[in-house]
Amino acid sequence: MPTLSAARYGKDNIRVHKVQRDPSTGVQDVTEMTVTVLLEGEIDSSYTVADNSVVVPTDTMKQTTYIIAKQNPVNPPELFASILSTHFINAYKHIHTATVKVVQHRWARLNINGKPHPHSFYRDSSETRNAEVVATEDGKTGKTSLSVQSALKGLLVLKSTGSAFHGFNKDEYTILKETEDRILSTEVDAAWLWGEMDSLTAAKAMAAVGKFDQAWELAREVTLKTFATDDSPSVQNTMYKTCEQILAAVSEVQTVDYQLPNKHYFEI
Repeated sequence: MPTLSAARYGKDNIRVHKVQRDPSTGVQDVTEMTVTVLLEGEIDSSYTVADNSVVVPTDTMKQTTYIIAKQNPVNPPELFASILSTHFINAYKHIHTATVKVVQHRWARLNINGKPHPHSFYRDSSETRNAEVVATEDGKTGKTSLSVQSALKGLLVLKSTGSAFHGFNKDEYTILKETEDRILSTEVDAAWLWGEMDSLTAAKAMAAVGKFDQAWELAREVTLKTFATDDSPSVQNTMYKTCEQILAAVSEVQTVDYQLPNKHYFEI
């Protein structure tokens, strides 16, 4: 007889746009996010016997996201995802795991006549700053711990020299020629996993001292600097050097993951 091995459901593509206003200066800041919420817990009966009493409607997830965003800071995204995921655990006793994914889109302030405009912005590339938080309730203690991952995605880079690829494995199917110099372009997807946080309070403490922002800025700076200055023998070696530097600089980070797919350009 078939049994349900696992169950998780949620709401994707929740669009959130928040304006922060400073009445003393008239300066405004904007944050745009796309949020995903996924819930797990004692929900098997909704699948097996059509018991909708255990279902938190996905529209409720969306409305909750809006209210939590209105009532709480949305920056850094790691903090907002921690607040929102913990809310679902606390609000519904039958929900024991909540995953919140945040994609933060880049808006940059316009400069008009050499001065930053107080409330006008432009979309600054397709690069995003991402966060994913998994809040898990311990079945014995009832305490909620957080697994927090930060990421930067969609950072498109290119250098016209300073990259080589030679000495690779060859067999009867190999036609690729070795090269000492080539164009190198890639779209950076980088993620770093923080050490487990034993409560929302721990995540708030990290945000209060700027840990999440500092790590994101450092990861981006190290990524760009290493890409530009490394006399790259391979994409693999360049990304490994980048990971080493981030791990050395941010002691709270446990692992770093990079994806650097080639964007092929051929010089003619």
